[in-house]
Amino acid sequence: MLALIQRVKWARVEVEGEVVGEISSGLLVLLGAREGDDSAQSEYLANKVANLRIFNDAQGKMNLSLLDVGGSVLVISQFTLHADERKGRRPSFIASAQPAVAEQLYLEFVAHLQALGVNTQSGVFGAMMEVSLCNDGPVTIMVKSKNEYPS
Repeated sequence: MLALIQRVKWARVEVEGEVVGEISSGLLVLLGAREGDDSAQSEYLANKVANLRIFNDAQGKMNLSLLDVGGSVLVISQFTLHADERKGRRPSFIASAQPAVAEQLYLEFVAHLQALGVNTQSGVFGAMMEVSLCNDGPVTIMVKSKNEYPS
């Protein structure tokens, strides 16, 4: 699984003109699952995101986690994170998990964050969404589950 995270001052997602998720300070997470991902990857990634030290401490150093600062998370499903653009001009999404599997992993990721006590909002899986945000920093990091790293 991949999570493209952005530290934000605020973020929101709309579906058909209606706001379905909105946060103030915290993280926007674009989450993509690929074939072969499982529940263990989802839990690992949620823990990594919640504990990643990318918020500033009193000295202005990125030394605090989302849990430390009491930030929120807006999670958006993003199957295009696993695009393969190496051949031709049209990306292939064959590595992305099938929708039923991806949705289950997405819901598990959200549930893991909530179980850690993180205020978590989400988009609508599979919907056409409009995402708005105010990037803070900017700080943007790709976080990978263990199976994304080559052996």
